[in-house]
Amino acid sequence: MTHSSGTAYTPDPAPGTTRTSVPFNQFIVKTHARCNLACRYCYLYEGPDTTWRDRPPTVLPAVREQTARRIGEHAAAHALSRISLVLHGGEPLLHGPGPLTAYADAVRRAVPSDCAVDVTVQTNGTLLTDATAARLAEHRISVGLSIDGGLPHHNHRRVDHAGRPAHARTVVAARLLARRHPGIYAGILTVVDPASDPVEVYTSLLELEPPVLDLLLPHGNWSAPPPLLPSDCAPYGDWLCAVFDQWWHAPSPRTRIRLFEDCIALLLGLPAAGESLGTAPFTALVVETDGGLEQVDSLKSAYHGAAATGLDVFRHTLDDALRHPGVRARQAGARALAPACRACPVVAVCGGGHYAHRYRAGAGFAHPSVYCADLQRLIRHIAAALAAVAPKGGTR
Repeated sequence: MTHSSGTAYTPDPAPGTTRTSVPFNQFIVKTHARCNLACRYCYLYEGPDTTWRDRPPTVLPAVREQTARRIGEHAAAHALSRISLVLHGGEPLLHGPGPLTAYADAVRRAVPSDCAVDVTVQTNGTLLTDATAARLAEHRISVGLSIDGGLPHHNHRRVDHAGRPAHARTVVAARLLARRHPGIYAGILTVVDPASDPVEVYTSLLELEPPVLDLLLPHGNWSAPPPLLPSDCAPYGDWLCAVFDQWWHAPSPRTRIRLFEDCIALLLGLPAAGESLGTAPFTALVVETDGGLEQVDSLKSAYHGAAATGLDVFRHTLDDALRHPGVRARQAGARALAPACRACPVVAVCGGGHYAHRYRAGAGFAHPSVYCADLQRLIRHIAAALAAVAPKGGTR
């Protein structure tokens, strides 16, 4: 089935099933729609979607206040006890900490008094200063950093618009957070490069003392595959397994790696809320600088307009976004997966993989992940590690 509009094609749930919407609890708000870096693998500014060009570079106060009202309405209507607010870009520190603290304060004022708001800014760190970190800490805003490894050659694709490497400045930011502001250090986000040495990358990142590591697969799909794929092998799975072995055998307490923790939880029959694994309902919503409501940015790696909903905070409620076909399909769990995925023995853990990685031009998202072999490799490897430490036999 082909798509002809700016809305992502998504399959309907199986006949005879019902739809139960799960409220949004993560709000990714764009505060600055431009970036001071030009990372060579950036799906947002280098990918097929160019809607960012038509949006205001920075969020206006009217958009910020209306967004806060909509989030407050949603939290009250669904009796939410905790939500996550992610201050995003682009590079959100391009306009300093003022608009970030204003956004956090506006949302906290708007939600019911018994609803906690966890606020994080996701940044490349190149503009983070001690004064900015202190200001963010005053407003209880955590800081997540994006860096692809602790050594310069791990970051050859993370450069500014003049081609200059960004690594050194991000390392300074990581050390600043670890040593002077550990209370707001949210962790490090790293995009996996299968050409790099996984153990070297992992150990170099540990030297930056992150409380959490997020290992992300590069966004790609069947029509625009990531490097080395498709393949009969599982290069990304092998890379992740090598890091897992180092992490699994490390002395406790280990630095948290969300991908591994989610996989272990799902293997044990426990819930996990990440996008990369499992079949938990999609509960994140993006608000652009002009107030447009969108699905997550990763969909923009598929085609132009893939994340669009046609909704905005001025004319629509967030419950209107819950009723959008794309959101409803992503809340349908295993029912919305490809038949091959539903028949797979690891489907409860894999969940079909990241939604954006299932896309094929002209046929939508009803496919296994382009990383199918890699995910199976990782899941079975972690399952074997768990089985090796499980108690043998039972008790009488």
